[in-house]
Amino acid sequence: MANCPKYTKLAHRILNTLNMLNGTDYIVVGLYFVLVFIIAFYSGSKKSENGEAADYFLGGRNLGWFVIGASLFASNIGSEHLVGLAGQGAAGELVAGQFELLAALILILLGWVFVPFYLRSGVFTMPEFLEKRYNGWARTYLSYVSIVAYVLTKISVTIFAGAIVFTALLGINFWTGAIVIVVATGIYTVFGGFKAVVYTDLMQMFVLVGGSIVLTVFGLRELGGVEELIAHTTPEHWSLWRPASDTNYPWTGIMFGAPILGVWYWCTDQFIVQRVLAAKDIDTARKGALFGGYMKLLPIFIFMLPGVIAYAIAQKNPDLLTFVVDGETQYDAALPLMVKTVLPAGLRGLVVAGLLAALMSSLSSVFNSCSTLITFDIYKKYRPQATDKELVSAGRVSTVILVALGIGWIPLMQAIQGGLFQQLQSIQAYISPPIAAAFLLGIFFKKINAAGAKWALISGAILGVGRLSLEVAGGEYTGFIGWMVHMNFLHYALLLFAICSIILVGVSLLRPDAESYDDETLVWSAENAVPMTSTTKALTFLLVLCVVTLWVVL
Repeated sequence: MANCPKYTKLAHRILNTLNMLNGTDYIVVGLYFVLVFIIAFYSGSKKSENGEAADYFLGGRNLGWFVIGASLFASNIGSEHLVGLAGQGAAGELVAGQFELLAALILILLGWVFVPFYLRSGVFTMPEFLEKRYNGWARTYLSYVSIVAYVLTKISVTIFAGAIVFTALLGINFWTGAIVIVVATGIYTVFGGFKAVVYTDLMQMFVLVGGSIVLTVFGLRELGGVEELIAHTTPEHWSLWRPASDTNYPWTGIMFGAPILGVWYWCTDQFIVQRVLAAKDIDTARKGALFGGYMKLLPIFIFMLPGVIAYAIAQKNPDLLTFVVDGETQYDAALPLMVKTVLPAGLRGLVVAGLLAALMSSLSSVFNSCSTLITFDIYKKYRPQATDKELVSAGRVSTVILVALGIGWIPLMQAIQGGLFQQLQSIQAYISPPIAAAFLLGIFFKKINAAGAKWALISGAILGVGRLSLEVAGGEYTGFIGWMVHMNFLHYALLLFAICSIILVGVSLLRPDAESYDDETLVWSAENAVPMTSTTKALTFLLVLCVVTLWVVL
């Protein structure tokens, strides 16, 4: 997530050095906006035979694997994500790229394990699936937790970071930038629905990747090639591994804790999973997840590598590029400084369009997924007789309300920017392990029931929010409490997952008479397993081989 103070400083840095966009660049940015709206409204106007609600919320349930994978990638990469990865590359923190590689493996898990259950259940939302597997309480819990987390984190952070980038690059007022971003994205999301979201994601994927590749190529040319890059960087710039004692990215946390958060995000979060729910069949959804996995191999090379190149240029020729301003090193400025230093007019506009693409794809995705939750898990629950037309109207109204809430939250974000805001971004990290446990174990073990799920989710929430509260309160902690508070968050995620899993299994065994599913297809068995095609198996093997190779080489 974005760190607001960092981005505020970055904005000032850009504004002081970035009088770089000319008429050609503005034309490129303008054409980008025009193309986004054309694609959005054209795709949103196409109707399927599956009903108005399926069209608006799930793209008619007939999306192909390529658009699913592209949307998975584009929705995940936000503007703050893009700038942050380049900054971490420049700072010698290639280890942060482990999250991208792990995502590739976890998307295999999404396709292999979760997709058959989701598509066979016919659900629109993840809370709806939990109700089918457990009971209505589980659905209500996940619905409200997800909606609150989206508003407090994803929507507001994306708007805030995007407005800063928009202001810095185009030189307009912060609030004007925020409103332009929200209104532009909100318009096509409200009227075009999920099809508009995913097909603009598809276009934005090409802009993101194309702009980043161009920046990488021109950066290497400016530096003098790969040999110069190696000569002017440190071993930390090329290492994916840190010792277990590392405070930020210990390898134990990366290998055992990070996958827990990854399972929640990539396999159970409505924001992501809604894409595979829209697939025309299970095999297509699996191929889409695998394509998304292949795309997640790219960030190390096209997002982090430009940061490494920027560092090398600064070492070789500090008069041309430097990260030091007023005695302070600002590695997060790597991306804009590279744009300013190595790109000619026109291509600068392409990279700016890439930043806007990252922003708008993430924002439109969270608008649509959150409105889907509100419509099906709240509105339809109280109006089960609602028609498809009413559901679509509710979805559009929900999106408008979410836009207003996101903007209304920004002044509070500005007021609490700093440690408190940064800690608020940990909400999802601390609530995700119990949710991941409820989904993962619930799919594999038929004896797990609603009572176990309820107490695991409650216990996990208490332990997660408890640690967050202690972090926010500050102070010196000793003994057991100190150990819990100071534990690396990835290690804490692993511990929380283990505790919740024990509670989930233990309570279920003690309460065998509690509510549970009545559909055998919701739990894995040899009889209902969906076999993989030979093509899917080959693609899976190759993806795993790519990840393992990078682990060995780096």
